[in-house]
Amino acid sequence: MPFLGQDWRSPGWRWVKTEDGWKRCEPFRPALEDGNNQLNDISHSVIITGDGESEEVYNTEDCEFAAKKRKKDHFRSNTDSQCFYREKWIYVHKESTKERHGYCTLGEAFNRLDFSSAIQDIRRFNYVVKLLQLIAKSQLTSLSGAAQKNYFNILDKIVQKVMEDQYNPRLIKDLLQDLSSTLCILIRGVGKSVLVGNINIWICRLETILLWQQQLKNLQMNKQVNNGLTLSDLPLHMLNNILYRFSDGWDIITLGQVTPTLYMLSEDRQLWKKLCQYHFAEKQFCRHLIPSEKGHIDWKLMYFALQKYYPIKEQYGDTLHFCRHCSILFWKDTGHPCTASDPNTCLMPVSPQHFIDLFKF
Repeated sequence: MPFLGQDWRSPGWRWVKTEDGWKRCEPFRPALEDGNNQLNDISHSVIITGDGESEEVYNTEDCEFAAKKRKKDHFRSNTDSQCFYREKWIYVHKESTKERHGYCTLGEAFNRLDFSSAIQDIRRFNYVVKLLQLIAKSQLTSLSGAAQKNYFNILDKIVQKVMEDQYNPRLIKDLLQDLSSTLCILIRGVGKSVLVGNINIWICRLETILLWQQQLKNLQMNKQVNNGLTLSDLPLHMLNNILYRFSDGWDIITLGQVTPTLYMLSEDRQLWKKLCQYHFAEKQFCRHLIPSEKGHIDWKLMYFALQKYYPIKEQYGDTLHFCRHCSILFWKDTGHPCTASDPNTCLMPVSPQHFIDLFKF
């Protein structure tokens, strides 16, 4: 049997047995199918041109060729189309086998894991943004054309979501700043083939990024009118407990700017000490002690100083998981077809950096 691609069985496709062997049934859009049926109906028939004078007969091969060309032109013209899969998981394989040929790529992962829908879930939003930020810093030169297209489509949806919902704009500003800085450096390498694709396309993308940055800079937060209970009405111990739940120093500072009471609570030394102890080991912050004027340790300055030298712990509402038994990457709540006797023992949460490492070859 001839070799047909990554897997000759092509999971997910329908096959029909014919006199010439097994043939794959390709599901196309209804419009295309109607067009194909019309072409098939006029096989071996006479087609009359517009002037009504000349005639031309098309055989079956000509019709099949025309149908294939229409399909190809349709998918090429639809530049915003993406492949959507029912199963939101992907088999991660790093070497070729008899059953599977080739390797998994970031572009495939973007489609199969459906990051476009993941950003609509508040539990996964920060995870996807952090992943795009890491790719912007280190993986832009290795992205294929399909991966680039998916990357910027997802980025566009993220920016539009932030503009509409006004959710966590600071996180997106950091992402766009890292992306624009990396692109400015790489675009200077014209002629060195540092980026896949035409350099003019990347210049247009850079201009789009700068436009997004300006839009976020001019973003005005809507003031919500609420006559009910507000944050300021809560007792001090409850406000203090809320601040102790934060794992990001910038979130504490931002909340402290709301009211004078919250500002006083956000400057608590014990709060910043707990934050340092959560993110960093004792050996790490002992090397960078920053005493205040009164001789005490300034834990707030300590936190931001340590952040420059050591990575902080990452917290996400939901992350991708990797099954060591099946070598499948998936969102935990969507599941995957695991063949292990106890699937829970094979699961491993995947950080954004680990996700990128899985697709490095």
